[in-house]
Amino acid sequence: MVKKSLALLLVLALVLGTLAGCGPKQPAAEETPAAEPMVLRYNLGDDVKTLDPQLNSVINAGIIQVNTFEGLMRLDKNDKAIPGMAEKYEISADGLTYTFHLRDAQWSDGQPVKAQDFEYAWKRGLDPNTASEYAFQLYYLKNGQKANEGELSIEEVGVKAKDDKTLEVILESPTPYFLELTAFFTLFPVRKDMVEKDPETWSMKPETFIGNGPFKMESYTMGDRIILVKNENYYDKGRVKLDKIEMLMIGEASTGLTAFESGDIDYIDDVPTQEIERLKASEPAFSVAPSLATYFYAFQTEKAAVNDPKVRKALSLAIDRKAITEKILRGGEMPAAGFVPPGLFDAEGKDFRAVGGDYGIDVNAASIDEAKALLTEAGYPDGKGFPELEVMYNTSETHKAIAEAIQEMWKKNLNINVKLANQEWAVFQQTRTEGNFVVARSSWFGDYADPMTFLDLWTSYSGKNNAKWKNAEFDKLIEGAKSTSGQERFNLLYEAEKLMMEDMILMPIYYYVDISLIKDYVKNTRKSILGYIYFDEAYIEK
Repeated sequence: MVKKSLALLLVLALVLGTLAGCGPKQPAAEETPAAEPMVLRYNLGDDVKTLDPQLNSVINAGIIQVNTFEGLMRLDKNDKAIPGMAEKYEISADGLTYTFHLRDAQWSDGQPVKAQDFEYAWKRGLDPNTASEYAFQLYYLKNGQKANEGELSIEEVGVKAKDDKTLEVILESPTPYFLELTAFFTLFPVRKDMVEKDPETWSMKPETFIGNGPFKMESYTMGDRIILVKNENYYDKGRVKLDKIEMLMIGEASTGLTAFESGDIDYIDDVPTQEIERLKASEPAFSVAPSLATYFYAFQTEKAAVNDPKVRKALSLAIDRKAITEKILRGGEMPAAGFVPPGLFDAEGKDFRAVGGDYGIDVNAASIDEAKALLTEAGYPDGKGFPELEVMYNTSETHKAIAEAIQEMWKKNLNINVKLANQEWAVFQQTRTEGNFVVARSSWFGDYADPMTFLDLWTSYSGKNNAKWKNAEFDKLIEGAKSTSGQERFNLLYEAEKLMMEDMILMPIYYYVDISLIKDYVKNTRKSILGYIYFDEAYIEK
């Protein structure tokens, strides 16, 4: 009975609905289809250790930071400073005092960006309690080094917010690249209230990772991906076309390439070396660009047996750099004989690398006889008595292939045994910083376009001096170069590189090129020769 009554009701409803539909037809309103979100998928590679601007010291985290923060200046396509958070500035006649005037800008949560945010961030970077590896990039500030070393109060550092929109900066000495430095992540502003909510992990959570750049963090999934979305509070949001960037974390280059070729990723810049010849020949998306960076092995100069300069020189001379670049890498990399890469010029317009020379390193072959002689002088004739040498590298197919080649060269040419060890990126960074290695895979990308960014790493007080090398004469040369100008300044830099290379505190292997695969529908990304990718003007055109 219940079922029958229900059936009758349904029929009645259907009839009434039909009658209601018999009236005059109204034209249907035209619906504009919602635009598909513009999403770019980029392989970041390894997970990040931190996204804190004052604590970061690596490229992959820096890529996120340059897209979520903005300094007083930002960099143009030639890596020259153009107005960022500061819409204008004045420099005193003596080159020591900079007065920056901030534009009306907001943080990603809508609060105003203030000069005090810069003062707080810079002093925080110098505070010894912060333990920033990059504190030395703030030594250009008046009393910066003394404050970082605990000799003076942080309040005596030469940076001061005169009001919400005016920042006064006083330097130790005139610095020709200081404006470019203000676009570097260590000098990005941070919000004190966000940092103090959770000093250890504030930068890894969307609710506290408040930035002032073109994008903001939507989510972070450890070991998987970081999602960035357009920051609607960015002062120049009209320049930003992408709605979302998926920063994927695929550590193996071969897996990343498979994802790119299957259409799951739009942009990769870590390509398996064994695939380069094929990609060069058949992949239109393959590109090679210049890069201001050096790949090298660092020697921990306090560890036996690499605490002897003769041993370090023997190890360096015993490798065939040309074979590594041509047989393993195959991307157009240049064998390296010095630390500062080509492409940086002195006051006379001469390439720093060409003037600096090769320090006795033959980039085309191993100098086996000379290497053996040095090892004999060090007390290890034909490698006898030499302890097993451990080479540490971060997990990567390319780093492994290079390490295996060098392992074989050292065994064949010097008769020494080499053990290889690898660690995941976050762990490896800590190992290298603490100096818990004998020989470690390293690389350095310039932070700005000047030889100083390569050489001042090796001062005795640099937080990036993983070699643990201390040389008072070298410190004096670097400090002298920071307080002089013109060709005199470059002459001091030439002497500084000569000193560290004659002591062979590191083994240069090759100068990088930037290899990328980018889908043809991805437009207007920009990768700096310093290694950072800018997505603020990128878009998808399908």
